[in-house]
Amino acid sequence: MSPSARSAAATEAAQDRTPRGRPEIDSGTGPEPLLRVQTLGRFRVWRDGRELPGSVWERDKAVQLLQFLLTRRGRLTERERIVEALWPEQSIEAGERDFKVALSSLLRAIEPERAPRAESQVVSRAGTAYGLAPGAAWVDAQALEAAVAAGNRDLAGDPESALRHYRAAAELYQGDFLPERRYEDWACAEQERLQMLALGAMANLAALVLEANPLEALHLAARIHDVDPLWEEAWRLEMRAHLARGNPGLALRAWQRCVQALDAELGIAPLPATRALVEPLLSAGARLETSP
Repeated sequence: MSPSARSAAATEAAQDRTPRGRPEIDSGTGPEPLLRVQTLGRFRVWRDGRELPGSVWERDKAVQLLQFLLTRRGRLTERERIVEALWPEQSIEAGERDFKVALSSLLRAIEPERAPRAESQVVSRAGTAYGLAPGAAWVDAQALEAAVAAGNRDLAGDPESALRHYRAAAELYQGDFLPERRYEDWACAEQERLQMLALGAMANLAALVLEANPLEALHLAARIHDVDPLWEEAWRLEMRAHLARGNPGLALRAWQRCVQALDAELGIAPLPATRALVEPLLSAGARLETSP
């Protein structure tokens, strides 16, 4: 199976299950969040363990409003800025009117039993600023961020713990953050940030498992290539994994693909650290056999 097919299969499998519970690094003892939200690879919301159907939202702007608040979780945002992001072509008056309609639709969808004018458990408000209420939702993107931070923290002193955290991050990353909003300015920065965190975690995980399990390192490198074929560290990991498996021919082939990708997209050559891995093979000039 090709790397692209493996990635597609993993994503499809992930979409058929609800997001996993809090990762081990999150040992909070507070009440279970009202919502569970998948933002990576696909947008889905569960309330009390049941997925909300698309029809519950009434209008797409209600979904966008929740998604906007998810990109700014932990922060309050002035209503005027929300209006500028979601209704950029509207006048301030019309935008604020549409904001109120979208907010009402959102609250009806996620808190159908909330009494009129009662405070929301999910959306916080301070004056004219709004945000996601602390502890209101388990969000896969937030769990991924915490897993990567814990892995980075433990990398030097406790590699086994770091490995567990990086595994959790790799499993959580099922694709881009809010892929249906990839062309929205308000989502792009968060998409790029989470992608960098996830790919960095996969690279660190591959390096940790390389000696004991080079095949797993190869699979992780393939996942990185599927997302960013210019991530040179992943090419080095792939070459090292092939060499660890006693297959210098495939290591050389990976080098050639790396050269082609960097030249085609950026017009540059690989770094000296990358070339150093295959220099003995290139210098030998021997005919190298490859095997699957």
